[in-house]
Amino acid sequence: MKFTRRQAFALAACMGAALSTGSAMAQAYPSKPITLVVAYPAGGDTDAMARLYAEKLTARLGQPVIVDNRPGASGTIGSAYVAKAPADGYTLLLAPSTFSIAPLVLKTGSGTSYDVLNGFTPIVQTSIQPLFIAASTAAGAKDVKELVAMSKAKTLSYASPGSGSPMHILGEMFNKSAHVKISHVPYRGVAPAVNDLLGGHVPVTFITYGPVAPHIATGKVVALAVADPQRSTLAPNVPTLAELGYKDVNVGAWQGLFGPKGLPADVVKTLNSHLNEILKMPDVASKMATFGALPAGGDPSRLVQVNAGDYDRFGKIIKELGIQAD
Repeated sequence: MKFTRRQAFALAACMGAALSTGSAMAQAYPSKPITLVVAYPAGGDTDAMARLYAEKLTARLGQPVIVDNRPGASGTIGSAYVAKAPADGYTLLLAPSTFSIAPLVLKTGSGTSYDVLNGFTPIVQTSIQPLFIAASTAAGAKDVKELVAMSKAKTLSYASPGSGSPMHILGEMFNKSAHVKISHVPYRGVAPAVNDLLGGHVPVTFITYGPVAPHIATGKVVALAVADPQRSTLAPNVPTLAELGYKDVNVGAWQGLFGPKGLPADVVKTLNSHLNEILKMPDVASKMATFGALPAGGDPSRLVQVNAGDYDRFGKIIKELGIQAD
């Protein structure tokens, strides 16, 4: 079949339009639901903030953002799952800073191993979280001095949300600085650690402020100190460890959004832009404060730096203190 010159031009124009439309459709993001993985149980601060961001992203992106809890092995199971997911922007990870250091203290198998520095695409640091020493009121320690005295008089244990968490590192750094040996009891997330603190199974925990704030308000828990260089706006009456003489004990936490390695730049830009706008919302900042978190934001390089910095710093501390998974 022969085409006239006019028919050939018309056919070429139609094909060009079809290719252009197909290309645009292929690049459209998102075009289906997004899964936001949390490598911890429901009920903790990472889970709660993931659900907050998911709600806001759903409204802005026009596609459902579904939180998927995949707990276990101090978060390495969920993190490894995302590392192996397709790099298309439809499987993401909201990770606490345990992400950077858990592989350093755990014996990870093929299903839980991942490359902290090169195995993911950093998208945005969502928050920073100061860490506190909090004790059950029933335990009897009203301040750090009394806690130290108690720990020298009898065997004590402390709860953390998992081996390799910043809270675990803080606990061991405090042990060294205070010349005590409070035994570590790791839990599968923040919520069960707090539950056992309230239940009297452990007398003290190293933790972010949000999960214990309601119990501090009711008098069931007392915040003994904060591990930041300055007092926290979340609890301005709580002294820093530095004020109390423990000047070398300074550990904070953060959260960040990651995708699998090789995430397209346009997807990273879309997600980073939306999250930065979400973090500026007054209702989001207010809600984050209830979790003991302060908005961070910025471009992906900020998350790259904080992740690499923790991996390097805590790697040295873990080796020095001989910290391993319990």
